[in-house]
Amino acid sequence: MGKRIISQNRGRGTPTYRAPSHKYKADVRHLKFGDGVIEAKIEDVVHDPARNGPLFLVRLPNGRKEYVLAVEGKGVGDTIKAGESVEIDVGNITLLRNIPEGTPVCNIESVPGDGGKFARASGTYAFVVAHEEDRVLVQLPSGTMKWFHPNCRAMIGVVAGAGRTDKPFVKAGKKFHKMKSKAAKWPRVRGVAMNAVDHPFGGGKHQHVGRPKTVSRNAPPGRKVGSIAARRTGVRR
Repeated sequence: MGKRIISQNRGRGTPTYRAPSHKYKADVRHLKFGDGVIEAKIEDVVHDPARNGPLFLVRLPNGRKEYVLAVEGKGVGDTIKAGESVEIDVGNITLLRNIPEGTPVCNIESVPGDGGKFARASGTYAFVVAHEEDRVLVQLPSGTMKWFHPNCRAMIGVVAGAGRTDKPFVKAGKKFHKMKSKAAKWPRVRGVAMNAVDHPFGGGKHQHVGRPKTVSRNAPPGRKVGSIAARRTGVRR
């Protein structure tokens, strides 16, 4: 009897596929500000298993502590400001409509007030390209151009930890622990390398799929592998 394929096994919710969220530091969001300006002091730089980049532990004027995304150029003892009328400086948080064109930004909100969704990974940043009356054009790290609401908040600067991808893992144990913190199955065996009883792509005289890879969105978990509900396949021309 064959084993369950990954798409089936994930649905059971076993520890292998469950994120260790009890180890995560916080749900990192922008500092909330109203009409005034909030000034927060950076007290520590910490690692969060939930993400690739480091975090700043900041103390607010009322004594409360919060976590924000760490940016290059700031460190312990420095201050960051959040508000509509803050100066354009690394680490400060303000609305997109107030940020000049050509400024690198990170942790951009998708809709005003959601806390930040875009350009959050280590070493990433986006560029403010153009302003219009009711929207702001931003170039994302992928190169995609996207329009945002002018009241969306963003942090000025580049997310810290840019050299992360330059360091090799060297040994399998390092990779194992990285993937463990992301709730990802690793190592992951190719379906074509399995036996026919273990995977829809398994078996055959040599390693090939042997059937169309595109499957229906409503396919059962034992068959739902490959290009799921793909709009199109093949080489783009």
